[in-house]
Amino acid sequence: MSTSKALPQPDREEIRIEQVLQALGEPVRLQIVRLLADQPDGIACGEIDLQVTPSTRAHHLRILREAGVISTHTEGTRRISSLRREDLDNLYPGLLPGVLAAPR
Repeated sequence: MSTSKALPQPDREEIRIEQVLQALGEPVRLQIVRLLADQPDGIACGEIDLQVTPSTRAHHLRILREAGVISTHTEGTRRISSLRREDLDNLYPGLLPGVLAAPR
């Protein structure tokens, strides 16, 4: 029997625009957000293809999670991350579409 457990992350009402913008302002984290935007069910952290070390990838995912941009939960030994699109769209309408539409 597999159980799922969410990692610590802010509740919707605790998400602050300053933290979101700071998290999105780093190119690797923006790359992660763009990837997750195409994966509505989320993706295992180890399957996110980045040109960084696993520890650096984990750092970037933690920053995004703590800012409220992504949600991460465990499934067995895997950590699955997904974009908190509904929360961000509710709090900051137009932010994600604008960020995702920006030139790469």
